Amino acid sequence: MQKAIYIAVVILLSSIQKTDAQKLIQAGPMIGYTEFRTAKVWVEVSQEVNELYITYAPIDKQSETKTVKYRGKLGKKFNPVKMTLTGLQPGTQYKFTVTARSEDEKQLRNSTFKTQELWPYRKPAPDFNFIAGSCSYFNDPEFDRPGKPYGSDHEIYNSMSRTGGDFMLWLGDNWYTRDVDYYSKWGLWNRAHFVRTQNKLDSLITSMPQYAIWDDHDYGPNNFGKSYVYKDESRKVFKSYWANPSYGMDGKGIYTQFAYSDVAFFLLDDRTWRSSDDTKDSINGLPNINKTMFGKEQLDWLKDALLQSRYSSFKIIVTGSQMLNTYSPYDCFYHFPVEYSELLSFIADNKIEGVVFLTGDRHHSEILKMERVGHYALHEITISSLTSKLYNASKQEQNMPTMIKRIEGKHNYGKISVTGKSGERLLTVTFYDKDGLEIDKWSVNQKELKEP
Repeated sequence: MQKAIYIAVVILLSSIQKTDAQKLIQAGPMIGYTEFRTAKVWVEVSQEVNELYITYAPIDKQSETKTVKYRGKLGKKFNPVKMTLTGLQPGTQYKFTVTARSEDEKQLRNSTFKTQELWPYRKPAPDFNFIAGSCSYFNDPEFDRPGKPYGSDHEIYNSMSRTGGDFMLWLGDNWYTRDVDYYSKWGLWNRAHFVRTQNKLDSLITSMPQYAIWDDHDYGPNNFGKSYVYKDESRKVFKSYWANPSYGMDGKGIYTQFAYSDVAFFLLDDRTWRSSDDTKDSINGLPNINKTMFGKEQLDWLKDALLQSRYSSFKIIVTGSQMLNTYSPYDCFYHFPVEYSELLSFIADNKIEGVVFLTGDRHHSEILKMERVGHYALHEITISSLTSKLYNASKQEQNMPTMIKRIEGKHNYGKISVTGKSGERLLTVTFYDKDGLEIDKWSVNQKELKEP
């Protein structure tokens, strides 16, 4: 009897110790940008952690274990940490362990990732797929606005994990700042921390690499742009909670670029240089040259990057606001007429082929197609919303000629795949509901996005 009691006590104490230790690693590990020979790992740890390191090796060669130790400052209120794993082999599955230590305990978390295949000049571009979505809201009743909760069922994140993909691309509004957060640096950090440490996200952020852009709600107040007084702090928060390849240039913005297989991705920043949406589109009948969404620096970068990526099968331009919708009364690119004309003219004049826009924000999903005289039609995929309140399209948009498909009244996410032989690659987006059931599907062939 005494032995049985002793065993029960040991089990109980072990359980308590495990619960305490779990606080050392508060979120993650999350894989970020993953290349042929490098990968970024993100994790958030508690104030008690004084040592943090990662051991990693190919799954089938555990004897080749390497270790990278975090050399930065720990012990802060918020401790999001990124470490880069190097010396990797292309096309290889790796297992890694994150170890967090405090004075009297430690915690380990294991995960895996796969580096990209080294295919150029060796074999056809590999097929791949990725998950995408926008508008993710976690209720926080004490600080949310009164009334019906704005966020809904978070089972969708488990469904996304089960659907799987080579990576996840967050399309903005990835967390929602609240009134209590807007004008406090601490508030901005605390909101990101609050969302990332929700265990409902664990299955998704640990299952595949994660990339992200932002939109207004994870940048600052609703619809804000360049006038936001804490935009520099917001950039610091974004950089700390995502593991993208880079974050703008010269210390400004969060735009970046990466390639996966034969597809180029351009992740844009639609907030840092954005004029107020209420700024007049035109003055004295002429387009307002001072109304900007992306700013000269970023647009020049994008145009140059598009030229450098000329031979990519698809060039996916990713941003929060819709790009081809000319009927929306809301914050679409069309209401920034100088930049709108400049970018679309550049794509046409330079015969940039394979362009597809990928956007979020709207709280419904849709596929748009814009015909162009003498050029291939441009397409836009909008995917929204994951868990935040659903909205229908405006009356002006209900019958707009550019609309191919629209999904309203359902929380949803998209899985986008790129398959097929060279020169005839097929881009397919499949929309799923919160339970992982297919809602709709649409495809476009690379041949349809070539200049006539």
